[in-house]
Amino acid sequence: MSVVEVETKRGEEKKNVEEEVKGGELLFCGATAWDMIGKKIPAESNLISPTRLRPLVGVNIRLVASGCMSAHCVALDVEGRCYTWGKNKNGQLGHGDMIQRDRPTVVSGLLKYKIVKAGAGRSHTVVVTDDGNSFSFGWNKHGQLGSGSLKNESEQSPVRCSVSEVTNAVCGGEFTVWLSSVEGSTILTAGLPQYGQLGHGTDNEYNTKDSSVRLAYEAQPRPKAIASFAEQTIVKVACGANHTVAVDSKGFVYTWGYGGFGRLGHREQKDEWSPRLVEVFQRHNVLPPDAVISAGSANSACTAGGGQLYMWGKLKNTGDDWMYPKPLMDLSGWNLRCMDSGAMHHFVGADDSCISWGVSQNGALGYGPIGPKSSANPKKVEILDHMHVLSVACGVCHSMIVVDRTNVVERLDQLEVYDGKAPGEVSDVPESKSPNVKTTKQAAARASSNTNKRKKSKDVSESEDEDNGSEDSNNDDTDDNSDDDNGEIEEKGQRGRKASGAGRGKGAKNSTAEKKGTGRGRGRPPAAEKKSSQSGGGSVKSGKRGRPRKS
Repeated sequence: MSVVEVETKRGEEKKNVEEEVKGGELLFCGATAWDMIGKKIPAESNLISPTRLRPLVGVNIRLVASGCMSAHCVALDVEGRCYTWGKNKNGQLGHGDMIQRDRPTVVSGLLKYKIVKAGAGRSHTVVVTDDGNSFSFGWNKHGQLGSGSLKNESEQSPVRCSVSEVTNAVCGGEFTVWLSSVEGSTILTAGLPQYGQLGHGTDNEYNTKDSSVRLAYEAQPRPKAIASFAEQTIVKVACGANHTVAVDSKGFVYTWGYGGFGRLGHREQKDEWSPRLVEVFQRHNVLPPDAVISAGSANSACTAGGGQLYMWGKLKNTGDDWMYPKPLMDLSGWNLRCMDSGAMHHFVGADDSCISWGVSQNGALGYGPIGPKSSANPKKVEILDHMHVLSVACGVCHSMIVVDRTNVVERLDQLEVYDGKAPGEVSDVPESKSPNVKTTKQAAARASSNTNKRKKSKDVSESEDEDNGSEDSNNDDTDDNSDDDNGEIEEKGQRGRKASGAGRGKGAKNSTAEKKGTGRGRGRPPAAEKKSSQSGGGSVKSGKRGRPRKS
């Protein structure tokens, strides 16, 4: 066979693959007040039922992506265009600015490429092209963009990642994992190594000064292959806030990174700096080629033999954590094709149904106005029953679902359509409505006899500090709220790590205050906690018990 014939055959094979790619209608549910994420989100800004987005009505979307720490969204259409929208304080939308966008907008800097994969972290985004290249944009303080440089703390337009022959890219909170077809280097990582989530056997911890006890973590801006996988081929990967789950070509499962709540599945809460085999998935229970895997902020999941879904880690706010993988019997017998996990909620596409469960106060489960806000057990999204789900993605307070339009066009036309605001327009819930921290403190000082005002001032201050500490590129505390990311406030020494781990960086200064509080937040007074729960963040309603019924 001549060279021309070989190239022609490859071209035909590629064309056939492209023709098989199917797109559908994107539906969204959850919070839309992106500038209020991390604060109390007004109920009127939540989309509590699956809703179409005006700019994407009729567009064939093939893949959606977000992350358990993400307040922004990514959607790819069948033509290879990349759409982004949501929070944009660090340029994570890739439009060359830091302007928030409520409406899905094409990333113009990627128009000459065909984008086939995407991942989203807390404040960064990574995409993969059909020819094996990767581009990234957003927050880069820890080198999570993988460009090989730390010169700029953020990149507002796409930059090329220092990887080749890329097949997929997934993001954790402040790190990125790439899968590659290069033999001996099938998985590469870059970004923050604080809990060993990069898998290189170290957390790169050091003292900022010889005379200082403050600890820092050396950023890794250049993607580096995980040496312990040199003889294996990694085919699937998922990332939580600070942990990683991977599957090799033989169906074995490995986890590493932050170990709190048993999210690594090793029956202990110790951090793992190198990939460690999950013992449950061996012998007759290795993962099949069509298995799905997922990682939330404090939990992990995968389907194993017979399609049974296993989960482990922190699955709800009350009750015991699952320290090792256990089957979720409610979904036994269902054919799960896709799954994703948010901060504390989950979405799956199974058979001709869409199922969700978990903790959510912003409508991210899509149950509608008469459904529960949260559900401890898997529950059908009734409005999407008998619809074929192609892709799902979960963010910190939102969810996205792509459904096949075949035979359901009329039903889709009956769903609401959300317009959103154009860039620069006043938001429905402007951030200025939140009390200014300085002004509130001054008012509290003038009315020092009023205890309630003082407590309110402290609550507002802490709320704003949480948001700014995690998102503002000018704030050095970006990496100091990782205990919140991991779903807990605790000393590392209590989990078997180094005793010195309790004093990591600036977090050490806050540890005493956190102990004095209730343990739920940043040392908030008990009375304020009670008030907060009464205002909408309180008791979790569970759905009907038992497995979702097939129809």
